[in-house]
Amino acid sequence: MKLTIKKDILLEGINKVSKAISTKNLIPVLSGIKFELNKNKLTLTASDNDITIQTVIHSLKDEDFKVEKEGSIIVQGKYILDIVRKLPDKYINIEVIDELKVLIYTENSEFNLNGIDEEEYPNINLEESKKKIIINNKVFKDIVNQTAFASSNEETKPVLTGINFNIVGNVLECNSTDSYRLARKVVTLDIKGEDNYNIVIPSHNILEFVRILDDDEKANIELHISNNKILFMYKNFKFQSRLINGTYPNTSNLMPKDEFLIINTKLSDIYGVIDRASILTSDKEKNIVTLETDGNLLTLKSSSQEIGRVEEKMNIEKNNEENIKISFSAKYMMEALKSFNTENVELHFVGEVKPILVKSSEDETLTQLVLPIRTY
Repeated sequence: MKLTIKKDILLEGINKVSKAISTKNLIPVLSGIKFELNKNKLTLTASDNDITIQTVIHSLKDEDFKVEKEGSIIVQGKYILDIVRKLPDKYINIEVIDELKVLIYTENSEFNLNGIDEEEYPNINLEESKKKIIINNKVFKDIVNQTAFASSNEETKPVLTGINFNIVGNVLECNSTDSYRLARKVVTLDIKGEDNYNIVIPSHNILEFVRILDDDEKANIELHISNNKILFMYKNFKFQSRLINGTYPNTSNLMPKDEFLIINTKLSDIYGVIDRASILTSDKEKNIVTLETDGNLLTLKSSSQEIGRVEEKMNIEKNNEENIKISFSAKYMMEALKSFNTENVELHFVGEVKPILVKSSEDETLTQLVLPIRTY
């Protein structure tokens, strides 16, 4: 294998696939990146058995890269990334010598790396499904960014560490919960799928995929779902993740059917008030703040025996003359508010010990739920 390639093109490809390299993996070959060079394309693959990322670099112009000899090799991921990133040259030469030695050189630099035989690399199957689901890139990023934060970090309930994708016809409902809060996003897909799906994707994995995506709002992502994995295809790269086994809880039961009070407010105003009121809370007390209304005046209070107390007030609009006094986690409420890309939000109250719903008439696809905390 021997080629000359533009540094920027190679670095972009290595950066993408390196997200799938695990430094803690017990299988040494999985700390490497697989290079496969053909006449007019270079394929890079990395996997840690949990996620697999593959990108294809095509030679669109003669100056992009020049192939002198086809072949394949496994290169140690951490070192090839550092080498390519730090070389100042516009072009980089990569050559395999003595079968398992990788020579990386430019006019003034030369690195010799020990390669790994490609036969040691596990057989990775990035199989596409005939019944793919298509989602717009921006819509998909919004779905993940507005829900993933509410998933659990506790491995004792593995199914709650993921995002639930429930696809029926052309309606996609995504839920994420850690049992104390719930994020729900419901979108209508442009193209109706042939099958219905109810799957759970690890939040950590899907966030890693979203970080690789660019800002092309017109581009689409293809989802290929099989029994125990999901394959995302976007432009010139593929991202495969395992699925979490288990049945996701029916979160519809958590959604209150009634409400007796709705508060309308600017998102920035209510967020600022909660943020300031939470300054004097401590982790030990779960960042608890208490919200109280009196007419069109909202008061936020918090106190700590060791630190002190704070009281914040703001004017609000309500749908009736009812009042509420309720306590909740400032951290959870702020994360729920932060997920909205709107100017105004609505807080829906059912009772002092019932869940609080956060919605916006400007974006009816998103609902956040935060459970109250008893303070007596």
